[in-house]
Amino acid sequence: MKHYSEIITINPQIRFGKPCIRGVRISVYDILGWFASGMSMNDILADYSELNEEDIKAALAYAADREHKLKII
Repeated sequence: MKHYSEIITINPQIRFGKPCIRGVRISVYDILGWFASGMSMNDILADYSELNEEDIKAALAYAADREHKLKII
């Protein structure tokens, strides 16, 4: 699998700078929300043909890495 930094992009001109899947305007937040609402990976892939399994795994890896780096002061 590619490192998530090859798939996740941050562009202030797209979705107000939210981390998105390489220019398709689907954010990491969207993907996490779909999982939280009960969608499976297969459901997401069926509904959003522009995504592939590697994109979804990259979004999860990005979110996990960001959570790992979060510090409460």
